[in-house]
Amino acid sequence: MPKTLGNEIANRRKELGYTQRQLAAMVKKEDGEPITPQFLNDIERDMRRPSPLVVQRIAEALRAQSDEYHRLAGQLPTDIDPQRTSPERWKAAMKAFRRH
Repeated sequence: MPKTLGNEIANRRKELGYTQRQLAAMVKKEDGEPITPQFLNDIERDMRRPSPLVVQRIAEALRAQSDEYHRLAGQLPTDIDPQRTSPERWKAAMKAFRRH
């Protein structure tokens, strides 16, 4: 089975013994409200793509490497947002990304 964001989240959640309902309650959206268990289920089934902030918060709740989750989601980590990052840091990040 190919490595996807959804199966990585589901596997880690199960390793930690959380239900989808428990994990969903720990993950807050941009408005401060928790995501729904259905939204988490859709993420785990790779049917919906969460925002970078939600990816970050899922990783934090699962004590997982957020950079890998962002990579699997096809996103840049929230701390490397080109709109909020200096041009020098952005160039360094892209150079490192291309080397990888």
